[in-house]
Amino acid sequence: MQNRLKQLCIYLPAVLTALFLSACENDLNKVKAIAAADATKPIQRTTGVTVTYSDSGFVKAQIFSPLLIEYATKKDPYKIMPKGVKVISYTHDLKEDGNIIADTGYYYDQKQLVIFRKNVVATKPDGTVYRSEELVWDQAKRQVYSNKKVVMTKVGGDEMTGTSFVSDDKFKNPVFQNSTAIIHVDDNLTH
Repeated sequence: MQNRLKQLCIYLPAVLTALFLSACENDLNKVKAIAAADATKPIQRTTGVTVTYSDSGFVKAQIFSPLLIEYATKKDPYKIMPKGVKVISYTHDLKEDGNIIADTGYYYDQKQLVIFRKNVVATKPDGTVYRSEELVWDQAKRQVYSNKKVVMTKVGGDEMTGTSFVSDDKFKNPVFQNSTAIIHVDDNLTH
């Protein structure tokens, strides 16, 4: 009996240590899994959002959205506006210089990118309208672009369609790739 008790005293701590260590390993894996899951959860939800961008005391643009959700991922934190977004840009004297609306917007602060998705409509002050399913506003490069089909419609009905497009952020120098156009010609000018 004492022999068995000695064996139990020798093996019991070893068995308990093994169980404890395996339990710790499982707990660490659980902690890692929970931390990974939490990284994809939003850290902040804001409703009725108005963000104003200014430079040297001048208002450059405003972003409006009914809902903004912020994610703090390690690599690239971002904000999503899943219920719509509208951006209005302004001249130095605060006159509207165009706007962009979309069903969804993403803002990447570190990259200075705003990505508009689904039913994107950009309107210039002269009435020219750009439509696409995606438009990217690169604030650092001061340009807008899309790698999806873009249709530009002028007030008189002229249309330019391209498989992709790039322009300055004021839409003053648009360049379309693989483009086609519909141009209306006034019959009085040809006679």
